[in-house]
Amino acid sequence: MTTILDYGMGNLRSVEKAIEKLGFPVCISSELPSSGKLIIPGVGAFGAAMENLRVSRDGIKDLARNGMSIFGICLGQQLLFDHSEEHGSHDGLGLIRGEVKYFSKNLGMKVPSIGWSQLEPKNGKSLMKGIKPADQVYFVHSLYTICEDESDVAAVSNYGIEFASAVQRDNVWGCQFHPEKSSSVGLRILENFLSC
Repeated sequence: MTTILDYGMGNLRSVEKAIEKLGFPVCISSELPSSGKLIIPGVGAFGAAMENLRVSRDGIKDLARNGMSIFGICLGQQLLFDHSEEHGSHDGLGLIRGEVKYFSKNLGMKVPSIGWSQLEPKNGKSLMKGIKPADQVYFVHSLYTICEDESDVAAVSNYGIEFASAVQRDNVWGCQFHPEKSSSVGLRILENFLSC
């Protein structure tokens, strides 16, 4: 069973529908599961999300340490990191080393980034199994993640600068884009996680 964590910030139903379409058992819950897999979706601000996860954050870290497969989507990927500069300075879950930063206004790009962008798979990560260079996925974001360890990068995309659009460190996975809104490419990425 895959649990989609309801912590008041997520795009829950569309993720659930995508997983149901793939034929995998799924539920939405505000409680952390004791087994199976965990998805942390997210729409909103980093600081508010971490405040909402106040009661769950140690439990999520314990689940990750004990080998549960965890997948962060959009803001959920950002929460996996050590730190974010969104609206101040906020500590994250620290499951992947690195930080979350705003796109610079000096790049000459519209912020937030909304729309389809290409993926370039990296490091042979299982999250990107079957994904080809130039496959496109759907983004809505103003910030991006920087991995301290380049081996944690599963895919990069470019929006004025190259950034880690998907990450994977052992049993902790994440994507900055919305796989549930990314057609067959997104469904393949979700299936890679659900099948691991």
